Amino acid sequence: MKQSLAVLFLLFIISCKKETTTVTQADKGTPVTISHAQGFLITNYIDYQLLEVTKAFPNSTDTLRYALIKKDLSSTKKATLKSTYGNNLITIPLKTAVVTSTTHIPSLEMLEVIETLVGFPNLDYISSPLSRKRIAQNLIKELGQNESINTEVLIDLNPDAVISFGVEGQNKSLALAEQAGIPVLYNGDWVEQDPLGKAEWIKFFGALYDKNDLAQSLFANIETTYTDTKALVAGTTTKPTVLSGAMYKDVWYLPKGDSWPARLIEDAGGNYLWADTQGTGSLSLSVESVLNKGQKADFWIAPAQYSSYTAMQKASSAYTNFEAFQNKKVYTFATKKGETGGMLYYELAPNRPDIVLKDIVHYLHPELLPEYEPYFFSKLEE
Repeated sequence: MKQSLAVLFLLFIISCKKETTTVTQADKGTPVTISHAQGFLITNYIDYQLLEVTKAFPNSTDTLRYALIKKDLSSTKKATLKSTYGNNLITIPLKTAVVTSTTHIPSLEMLEVIETLVGFPNLDYISSPLSRKRIAQNLIKELGQNESINTEVLIDLNPDAVISFGVEGQNKSLALAEQAGIPVLYNGDWVEQDPLGKAEWIKFFGALYDKNDLAQSLFANIETTYTDTKALVAGTTTKPTVLSGAMYKDVWYLPKGDSWPARLIEDAGGNYLWADTQGTGSLSLSVESVLNKGQKADFWIAPAQYSSYTAMQKASSAYTNFEAFQNKKVYTFATKKGETGGMLYYELAPNRPDIVLKDIVHYLHPELLPEYEPYFFSKLEE
C-alpha cells in the first residue's frame, strides 16, 4: 500500500513538472522568423500575437507594442491583456483600414485584402490600377493631406485601424483619431535600408490580417528571386561605374553609401561611385564635385524626376558633360506613372526589390538577363 501511494505521489510530481514546463514555454511565445527587417518583431502566444515596432522612425528609442487578438477571445483574457497593453489591443483580422503611405498599398493587394482599404490621404499619389479602380468606384475616401488628415471623415469611416508611417513628433489628426477610439499603428518600412528588409514588412500586414502563412510565402518568393539574381551577378568579372541622382536648385542630391538604392546598385554588380560615404539619406553636393568624380561613369541610374534627355539638357547644360549622358546610358523610373501622376516606383519598388534588382542587372550586365523585360526602369527618352 505504501509503495502504491509512493508511486502515485511520484507520478503526481512528474505531472506537475510537465504542466509547469508547458506553461513556461507558452509564456515565452514563439517568434515569427524575421530575417532582414530591423524595425519590427512578431511573437505568437496562445491567446494573441504580439506585434512590436522597434524602429518607427530614424533614431527612435521607443518600442511600440500591439496585442493582436481574435474576436472570440474571452472578456476575461481581453481584460488581462488590456491591463498590460492598454488601448493597443487590435482585433484581427482587420475588416476595414486606413493606410497613409503608398508603400502600404502593395502589401494589401498581395495579401488580397485591398477591399478593406476605406480611406487614404491624397488619393492622386496612388498608382496601382487595381486601387485606382476602387477609387473610381468611391470605395476609398479622400482624407486630405498626411500632415493634417481630415479627422471628421476619418472618424466617420471608423476603421478598425489606421496604419501610419512613423515620424518624430505627434500627428494631431492621429491623436484625435485615437481619442475617438480608433487604433493607430505605426509602420517603419521606410526606415529600412536593406532592400529585403523593406519587403519583409509584408509580414507586419500579414499579422494584422491573420494571413501570416501567406505573408511568409510571398516574402520567401521575393527573397529567393533576389538572392538568385544576386548570385547570378557574383560570377561576373566586370563592375561598371554608376552615377545617380540629379540637381534641384543647383544642389545635386544622390544616395549615400548605406542607403537602399546604393545597396541595390552594389547587389546588381555595379560600382556605385559614392559607395564609401556613410549614412542612409542623400548627399547634397555641388555639380562641380559630382562632375569631378562621376564624369566618366559608365551608367547613370535614376536621374531624379527626369524622363528625357531633352528635359535634362533644358534644365541644365551641365548634364551634357557626363559621358553616361553622351553615350545614352541613362536609365529612369520616371516614365512609369499612375493615371493621376503618382510614381509607380515609389509605391511598389520597396515591396518588390527583386524586380528592381533584375531591372538594374539587365542594364549593367545585359548578357546575364538577355530576355528580361524591365518593369520599373527604362531608357531615358529623347
